[in-house]
Amino acid sequence: MAIHDLIHKGRDELNLENLLQVKNWMTPSPFCIKEGQTLREAAEMMIENRVDGLPIVTEDLQFIGIVTLRQALYYFVNGQENELVESSILKRNYAVINQFDSIFSVFSMPYNQLPVIDTSGMLIGILTKRDILDGFSKYIYRLQQKQNSAEVLNVILESAYEGIAVVDENGILQEFNEAYSRFTGIRRDDAIGRHVTEVIDNTNLHLTVKTAIPERGVVQNIQGQDMVVHRIPIIKDGKVVGAIGMLIFEGVTEIYKIYERLQENHIKDQTEERPFTLNKEQDSRMTLDQIIGVSDAMTTVKRLARRAARTAATVLITGESGTGKEMFAKSIHHLSPFATGPFISVNCGAIPEHLFESELFGYEEGAFSGAKKGGKPGKFELADNGTIFLDEIGEMPLMMQTKLLRVLQEREAERVGGIKKYQINVRIITATNRNLKEMVDKGEFREDLFYRLNIIHLHIPALRERRQDIPILLSYYIKEICDKYRIKTKSFTQEAISAFMQYEWRGNIREMLNSIESLVTLVDGPIIELMHLSESMRGFEKGVIEERKPLISKGLMEEAKMYENEREKELIIKALKTAGGNKSKTAELLGIHRTTLYQKLKKYNVT
Repeated sequence: MAIHDLIHKGRDELNLENLLQVKNWMTPSPFCIKEGQTLREAAEMMIENRVDGLPIVTEDLQFIGIVTLRQALYYFVNGQENELVESSILKRNYAVINQFDSIFSVFSMPYNQLPVIDTSGMLIGILTKRDILDGFSKYIYRLQQKQNSAEVLNVILESAYEGIAVVDENGILQEFNEAYSRFTGIRRDDAIGRHVTEVIDNTNLHLTVKTAIPERGVVQNIQGQDMVVHRIPIIKDGKVVGAIGMLIFEGVTEIYKIYERLQENHIKDQTEERPFTLNKEQDSRMTLDQIIGVSDAMTTVKRLARRAARTAATVLITGESGTGKEMFAKSIHHLSPFATGPFISVNCGAIPEHLFESELFGYEEGAFSGAKKGGKPGKFELADNGTIFLDEIGEMPLMMQTKLLRVLQEREAERVGGIKKYQINVRIITATNRNLKEMVDKGEFREDLFYRLNIIHLHIPALRERRQDIPILLSYYIKEICDKYRIKTKSFTQEAISAFMQYEWRGNIREMLNSIESLVTLVDGPIIELMHLSESMRGFEKGVIEERKPLISKGLMEEAKMYENEREKELIIKALKTAGGNKSKTAELLGIHRTTLYQKLKKYNVT
């Protein structure tokens, strides 16, 4: 059987044909009456054993016929109860069946009891209408189980954080789950049916089918990032019919993190507990797999960031305050060709205007009153062969915008008070929580600088726009904060988590992190309940509890999924309106196949 059949016909083979065979539902060695006995004896036997009929057999169990309770009653009424049982079968009132027949084929026979005989004519069982109904009931149950198993497997595939891909014996993709789709940016519908080498970078999955050799924990570079993967052949009846590929970790960095945790635990066991003030300095390095988020919005941004990192192009990161713009900037730096150089961060909103130029480009000795002896290098010099991150670029004065534009164009700068220019070889990443396009329209930001900075644009979604990530963020940060304060790990009740998911979080992750830290330090017990949350969170929870009541009773992942579905439905309705109800145009606007659109319209009951 091909891998396509294994996947799309249930994965778990259930031999329903064998299940339906008569031998599985008949009553073996049934009560019988032998020829030569009377109808009275037959009636007494039927009453005693509570059956409606008895097979009539010879001494060597050869089947002759059936006597029913109704026939016996007829002879009793006519005073013939002492007649022999074989006299009641003057004409054929039965049909015989084989133990290998299907109950489907015998169901329509107009008899309440069906004798089952072997090839020699010996009676081996009896099949009643009730037996047939029991068989049908079990058959339907197994069909439902099979369907549920397929659905459960599909849910598991689509809920998995790891990317999962399945190929057939020819290396053609038969399964490509949502996690893999988000990571590669290739839609599932577009991936399935194509050769795996056309979809996944540097894959050997098609070779696994040929060699039948499993590979576990190997490193594969996908979209410029080293990933840890498994490749496992699928064997059916001694033949390789396909292979499964899995991204076990989001990146090799995850292995280092595991190793570091093992080391920390080992050291903790061998040394005395250190004072709270002697915390280990956090490594400033940051990679995308350390940024928490599995929602579509975050995985899309991560994918774009990976692609941006492979180039030297200037990147503009936008998003509300507290969304993690600097984390993305560091991640891009450490995945880029400039990773061996320094990462220099400059907060443009914190530098006084008269010091801006000297801070960015440095100054020579004696350039101004109070200048250090020997001068001072600027941020651009310090970032040589690395990355300079200009945070809050929207706060940069117009005069400095002009000088920055010239530096970007000429790739050289000059210290304040100096006469010699120096070359600039840095990667430039900027970030802002302001709308630069509106600032350009108002004359507050140079248009030419805006277009120079906006070569690659990454917009980090607000926390309220990716609510399904909140449970994962809560789980991570509560453990981190408990470890920080060296207290036993605490947990949230479902009601408290629901309130976290419903709150607007105008301060985004920074606000949520402060809330978690406050709760961890102030709540005495190990469980953080709804009543422990701030009044504003509880008030917001009460305001929307009726609207979201069905969500609160469900599991967290299911709750997050429902948020995602609501947003998807809204997008589809909006696209339909934009397309004037045209389904083909709507599918094109959404970037999905028309068949997929029809499925989603049916799913959300949208007409």
